[in-house]
Amino acid sequence: MSEVILEVKNLSINFGGLKAVDDVSFEIKRGEILGLLGPNGAGKTTCFNMISGVYKPTGGEILLNGMRTNGFPPYKMAMLGVGRTFQVVKPFSELSVLDNVIVALGMMKYGSFRLSWRFWNTAESRLRAMEILRRVGLADKAELKAALLPLGNLRKLEIARALALEPKLLLLDECFSGLRYEEIKATEELIMRIREDGVSVLFIEHNMRVAMGLSDRIVVLDHGRKLAEGLPAEISANPAVIEAYLGKGDCADVAERQ
Repeated sequence: MSEVILEVKNLSINFGGLKAVDDVSFEIKRGEILGLLGPNGAGKTTCFNMISGVYKPTGGEILLNGMRTNGFPPYKMAMLGVGRTFQVVKPFSELSVLDNVIVALGMMKYGSFRLSWRFWNTAESRLRAMEILRRVGLADKAELKAALLPLGNLRKLEIARALALEPKLLLLDECFSGLRYEEIKATEELIMRIREDGVSVLFIEHNMRVAMGLSDRIVVLDHGRKLAEGLPAEISANPAVIEAYLGKGDCADVAERQ
C-alpha cells in the first residue's frame, strides 16, 4: 500500500472568468498533518470543497488512495473515508449533542437524515456515539441541546460528527477560530490523538503559532496558486511567504520558536 493517501495534481477551478485555484499540486501521506495556509481568498476552502466533492474541478486530478475522485459527490467521498468540518459550525441545533453524532453515524450508511435516524437510533449506535463523544471530550455534554454549546464545544462536536464517518483523511477548516488559549491547547491535543489513531489531517488555519506547531509540513497558497511547500521552519523563513502573507515580524517570531 502506498504511503500517500491523497494526491492533488495540477488542480484548477474557474468560476466564470475567475480562476479561484490555478494548477495546485500537493500530497498527504498516511498519518501526516498537513497545514494549508494563505491569506483570505487564496483558494484554501475552495481546495477543500473540491477534495470533499462539493465542487468539481475544472482541471487536474484528485486521487484518494490512487483512485481518481474528480466529480464524486460529498456522500461518496465520505463513504471513501474523507471527513470534514466547516468554518461556520451548523449542528442540528434542536437535537442533543449525542443525537447529532448518531445522525452522523447513520449518514455514513444511509445518506439521508430520515433514514439515518430511523435505522440508527439504536442502543448500539448510542454506545458508539458516546465513545466518539468521550474521544473529543464531550461525554458530559451528551444530553445537552446542541444550540446551548459555546463555540469551543461546538467545534469539538463538528470534529465528533466527522469522526463518526470513520475517516482516513480529516479536513479541518479553521477549527481553532475564535477559541481561547485553553481551548486551542485542548484541540491541538485532540488532533494529535486523532493522528495517532492513523488518520491523516489536512487543516486550514490563520493562527500561525498553531499552524507552525501542529503541522508536519505546510503548503502555502496565494491568489489561487501554490506559493511554497516545506517544513514549518522552511516556510517561516521563506522570503516569498513573508512578503505575501506572514509579515516580517510575525514570521521572525515564529522562526525563533522552531
